[in-house]
Amino acid sequence: MGKIVAFMAGNVYKVLVKPGDQVEAGQDVAILESMKMEIPVTISSGGTVKEVKVSEGDFVDEGDLLIELD
Repeated sequence: MGKIVAFMAGNVYKVLVKPGDQVEAGQDVAILESMKMEIPVTISSGGTVKEVKVSEGDFVDEGDLLIELD
């Protein structure tokens, strides 16, 4: 099981996946917003989205869990 964590603090601008989605390495799964910049969250390995732990508009800190993969 893989875990995708925030690499910086910011607001969750968009969540691009939902539970059950198949994802591939290099795919953007969310977009964080910080200081009016939109920064994509890209995964390094593929899998199936098990659970999305955040919602659009949530604030996250660096290291917070965003998405769990099977």
